[in-house]
Amino acid sequence: MHDSRIERKWFTDWLASWRDKDVIKVVTGIRRCGKTTLLELFRERLANDGVPVDSIISLNFEDPDCASFASWREAWEFIKPGIKQTGKTYIFLDEVQNVPEFEKLVDGLYSRKNLDVYITGSNAKFLSGELATFLTGRYVEIRLQPLYFAEYLTLFPKHDAHAVFNDFLRFGGFPFAAQLANGSRSQHDYLSGILDTILYKDVMARNGYRDAATLKRIVRFLFDNIGNLLSVNKIVGMFKSEGFSVPHATLDTYIDALCQTFLLDRVDRYDIKGRQYLKTTAKYYIADMGLRRTLLGTKGEDFGHLLENAVYLELRRRFREIYVGVLNDGEVDFVTIENGIPCYFQVAYTVRSETTLARELSPLKSIRDNHPKFLLTLDNDPPLDHGGIKRLNIVDFLLDSWRE
Repeated sequence: MHDSRIERKWFTDWLASWRDKDVIKVVTGIRRCGKTTLLELFRERLANDGVPVDSIISLNFEDPDCASFASWREAWEFIKPGIKQTGKTYIFLDEVQNVPEFEKLVDGLYSRKNLDVYITGSNAKFLSGELATFLTGRYVEIRLQPLYFAEYLTLFPKHDAHAVFNDFLRFGGFPFAAQLANGSRSQHDYLSGILDTILYKDVMARNGYRDAATLKRIVRFLFDNIGNLLSVNKIVGMFKSEGFSVPHATLDTYIDALCQTFLLDRVDRYDIKGRQYLKTTAKYYIADMGLRRTLLGTKGEDFGHLLENAVYLELRRRFREIYVGVLNDGEVDFVTIENGIPCYFQVAYTVRSETTLARELSPLKSIRDNHPKFLLTLDNDPPLDHGGIKRLNIVDFLLDSWRE
C-alpha cells in the first residue's frame, strides 16, 4: 500500500534533538497541519532506533475510537498500567486539551522520571494559564505549520520549482489538500471544512460566542487585508463606513480568538533605531493561502501581499521572533531577532525598474548596523549584492538553495 504521508524531517529532527531530555515536548499548530502524522513518524523513528513497541503509549483525544475520559484522573488510570517499571516509556498525547483539567495529567506524567512525554494542541491557550504555571521552564515548544515550500515541492519532483511556487501561493500547503487536484471541488470542500471547523468549533463553541455573521465578516476582512497595517480603531472605522457596527471589545476578542487557533498571526511593529516594540498597530498573516482563496476566491488577489505571506511563513519556521520594522522614513517588511541579533528582510515582486529597486533598498540602506539584510524578489536573477544587502530570488530563499 502506498504511504501518502509526507516526511516532515525538519520537525522530526527537532523532536529527536529533545528525546529523553527532562522536558515535555509540545507541538502546536493549526488543525490538519499534520501534528498527528508528525507524532506517528517520530514513533516509527523510535521503533527503528530499537525502542520496543510496548514502551510506547499513544492516545489521540480527537479520535472517535479513543477512550473517552470524564476527568484527567480517568485518563491517568487508563495510561498507568502501560508504564514500564524499568526502562523508559514514551507517552504521546494528541490534542490533549480535550481532557478535562489536562494540565494535571501532563504535570503528573512529567513528575515520573522514567517517562518521556510528547503532547500536541490546536489552540495556543492550552499553553497559557494553568499549564504554563504547572510547567514553567519544563517544556519546549515547536509550532508545526502546513507544508513549507521545500516540503510542498517534494510532491512535484518533476516540475519546475517556480511553477510549483505559483500553485503554492494560491492553494496553500495543507498536507492532504496538497495531494488533491489544485482548484478541484474536492480540494475546495476539504479546505472549507477546515475553515468551518476552526471558526465554529475552535472559536465560537470553545469561547461561547454566538454571532457567527460578525465573526465571518471579521475573518473576510482580515483575509482580504493580509500585510496591511491595522488597528482595532481602524477596522471599527472601516466597518462603520460600510454601515456595520461592532464594539471595539468584541472585535479585539474575536481577533485574539482567531490568533489563538493559529489561523492568523499578529505581527507587531519594531522600532529599529529605538530598539522598541510598538503595540498600537500590527499586520496579520494567514497560516495557509489556500484558506484565503477558499473564502475570498480570486477577487482582489494582491500578489505582493501573498508573496509577503509566503516569506513570513518561512521566517516563522526559522525564527522565534518576527516583527514589522519601523523607521522614521520608511518600513522594513520583516525584522527577525534570534539570540538578540536582528536580521532584515524586504519583499518585492520585481525590482527590474531602477526606481523600484531604489525604493526597496532605501529602508535597508538607512539601517546603520552591520547585521544581515536581504531583498527578496521573484526576479529570476543570480544572487546580487547592493552594498552589503543581499538580493535573492524568493524561491531560492525558500528552498535555502542560495546557501549552497
